[in-house]
Amino acid sequence: MAPKTLLVCLTTPDHAETLMKFAVPLARKHGAHLIGLHTIEALVVYPSIAMHIPEPAYASFNESQREESEEIKKIFNAHTQAEEFVSEFRMIKAEAQSATERMVESARSADLVIMAHEDRNTDRFDQRHAQAQVIREGGRPVIVVPPSYDGPEIGNNILLGWSDTREAARAAHDMLDIAADNAALTVLRVGAGRQDAFRDSDAVDMVEMFSRHGLKSTLEYRDPLGESIADVLTATALEKGADLIVTGAFGHSKAYDFVIGATTYALLRDQKLPVLFSK
Repeated sequence: MAPKTLLVCLTTPDHAETLMKFAVPLARKHGAHLIGLHTIEALVVYPSIAMHIPEPAYASFNESQREESEEIKKIFNAHTQAEEFVSEFRMIKAEAQSATERMVESARSADLVIMAHEDRNTDRFDQRHAQAQVIREGGRPVIVVPPSYDGPEIGNNILLGWSDTREAARAAHDMLDIAADNAALTVLRVGAGRQDAFRDSDAVDMVEMFSRHGLKSTLEYRDPLGESIADVLTATALEKGADLIVTGAFGHSKAYDFVIGATTYALLRDQKLPVLFSK
């Protein structure tokens, strides 16, 4: 089923320009309702700190928030005003919650969420790690777009990182909603190479399932040869000319991810192509 509600999280003017170039063709293709979400930061005063914040400081803070919001709204309108699909710009105050929590709330009623790559140079403090949090808590597939990305429309040439896990299966089926008719699809298993037919049956079954949907699907194996799974996925995607990487996300506990590291975090740190994450 094609996505009919797209949520694009617009955090900064620079990111907004990149995300709108990415999101508008997708909304146009599927006739989707496109929601641009911008969260207004709350000015937090901690009770344990005894200090008076002058009225001019509040006024200056609110004015800077208003100016940024208006600039982002202007970018959103410039990209959508000539389009036939329905578009809607939402400004939501974080208030007692963080911007990330507001994004998670909004994500749950969307078919697909689109977010920018994390940028510590421009992201507000309350937007830090928003991508990981929305992927973990939103319950919806999330596409994270690299900085200043200006590549082709997604869905025509896709690379799926496959493992026999719930998260990978979820990602595989989420991908079907945005794959173009007759799209090229590489199902990639990173490991020691082709096993016997019984051990490879899950990957073979996935390829056959995609073929029934009309995709030109092929199964490939890559030995990491000491590289990380994230590096192998990215290198293979670039080699294949893929416009999108699809992968299951956060298949381990938070403790494991913190101590050992994980493919999801590696892809979020060093992104060269849009990545669809499903949890």
